[in-house]
Amino acid sequence: MMKAYKTLLKEANDEVIINKSRFIGYAAPVKTVEEALSFLDRIRTKHKDATHNCYAYIIGQNAGIMRYSDDGEPGGTAGMPIIEVMKARGVVDCAVVVTRYFGGILLGAGGLVRAYTQGCVIALNAAQVCEMHPTEKWMFEVAYPLWDKVQHTLKALPVRLESTEFTTAVAFEISVKADDSETVQAELTRVTDGRIEGLLEEESYSPWIEAPQDAE
Repeated sequence: MMKAYKTLLKEANDEVIINKSRFIGYAAPVKTVEEALSFLDRIRTKHKDATHNCYAYIIGQNAGIMRYSDDGEPGGTAGMPIIEVMKARGVVDCAVVVTRYFGGILLGAGGLVRAYTQGCVIALNAAQVCEMHPTEKWMFEVAYPLWDKVQHTLKALPVRLESTEFTTAVAFEISVKADDSETVQAELTRVTDGRIEGLLEEESYSPWIEAPQDAE
């Protein structure tokens, strides 16, 4: 049975200056340890002059593989805070690197934990945490006189309108979480008094974006 899980929508980065140190958070979706290490190597190469490139990654829908590194920062002040943020957000199949350029002011253990925590949070927000849900893609067809009512109904339903085509009738394609599919079909049938035809085109995982988290 397909189950929902959280991951990242895309690779992205953001940065913050904390007491003159520059922290750049990078995050990316990855499916394997090899992909995670390749991502890490790419960031390390890009920032080979950085003071530290601390990282963490979680692989597998059940979070079966978790690794992190402080990369020279005091033990437990960098990699651990990064992976704790990832665990708190519930994301898997993703990697985060927080690059630091030292600005001349020591942050102390607590300051480092807060800084790397913030670096991870802004990276995840930039990459957009999403829930990968078992999703169905449906094609429906309805007569023109019913389209306004259907269109209004769709706006109130948990669906994504993917496409609309106007020919002899109105054909529209929607994506809906598998858990919501029966409810959506029933509502479309109700508002059209059964005068709607639907065809299930595809079943797959699809991303549904989560709201960003406060970086403070």
